Amino acid sequence: MEQQGLGPKATIMDAAAMGRALTRIAHEVIENNEGAENLAIVGIVRRGANIADLLASEIESIEGIRPPVGKLDISFYRDDVTRRLAPVVHETQINFDVDHKDIILVDDVLFSGRTVRSALDALMDLGRPRTIQLAVMVDRGHRELPIRADYVGKNVPSSHEEDVRVFVESLDGRDAVEIWDIEAEKAAIANKEVGA
Repeated sequence: MEQQGLGPKATIMDAAAMGRALTRIAHEVIENNEGAENLAIVGIVRRGANIADLLASEIESIEGIRPPVGKLDISFYRDDVTRRLAPVVHETQINFDVDHKDIILVDDVLFSGRTVRSALDALMDLGRPRTIQLAVMVDRGHRELPIRADYVGKNVPSSHEEDVRVFVESLDGRDAVEIWDIEAEKAAIANKEVGA
């Protein structure tokens, strides 16, 4: 939740902009895959899964076919899992065969590439898709691994001192993409704790 006295540096996408980006991505996915017949959409828990549902609805409104949608939890595939005392575990729900499917892997923000690498490992443990394509709402750069998105809602150059946050209606009560200043947020929280 947003702390009192804290706020984003900038709102770079509102609900309308996110909706337009999803519509564009849906058209690009359909064009690149020559339809939706062999598609399946897998969202990385949490916000990626919510965006995956929205993308499936967009594809259905265009093609008349709703691709199957799954949720992928990558908690135990992360390369920092041994450093976390108690990773938050969500349920993977993929109720379809991934073999020979064209999988659209969906996440909210592409940053270092480590989350996507973990998701690829998790997906490959479930079967052998024909292709895996990556769709993200925001690509903020700063890659540490050779991973790139096939479909991008918005490219947002940002610094390491900034945090790009995607909010979705179903989880957060609003749709938005915002940039937050990490150091300013830490300072405001520390000041609030000192004053408490």
